[in-house]
Amino acid sequence: MTLALDPAAQDLLFREARTANTFTADPVADEQVQAIYDLVKYAPTAFNQQPLRVVLVRSAEGRERLVQHMSEGNQPKTSTAPLVAILAADNEFHEELPAQFPVFPQAKDVLFGERPVRERSAAFNAALQVGYFIIGVRAAGLAAGPMTGFDADGINKEFFADGEHSVLAVVNIGKPGENAWYPRNPRLSYDEVVTTV
Repeated sequence: MTLALDPAAQDLLFREARTANTFTADPVADEQVQAIYDLVKYAPTAFNQQPLRVVLVRSAEGRERLVQHMSEGNQPKTSTAPLVAILAADNEFHEELPAQFPVFPQAKDVLFGERPVRERSAAFNAALQVGYFIIGVRAAGLAAGPMTGFDADGINKEFFADGEHSVLAVVNIGKPGENAWYPRNPRLSYDEVVTTV
């Protein structure tokens, strides 16, 4: 059985793609980010919930506020990337559910009325959306450098003081620079992962 996606696209999105550690100075336009979002917003989530929130860090002041919360090894990459996106889960995503899931508008209160339930669902479904977002960056011909090495509490206080959002990842975005890639690490084989019952 073959894949419907042509081999060049498979390479672009998966086989040849890597986490970038350096970037050129070429800017990433707002139009590119909008095209990425407008593609990946169609990917599946539970109850069509869309808890992902994206903060684009473009200003020098915003970059300085973010870099102080990154782990030491990630600070230089985040300081120099053309664009940095903070990806967070909106723990109040349920407010939009009646419009997003009109077949069962009561889901807002019946399933997600309690904050702990919302937080678990938001974290899982926004994490799915983070993966889609990274694939979207690759589909735009750009490289992504997703990171979780940061002080989450610090970023939440700095950028989401309302307490309604929880940072999941910080992603550097741009065209790959010189020596952008580490060697490809091994992956588990099909037989190591898949069982049939």
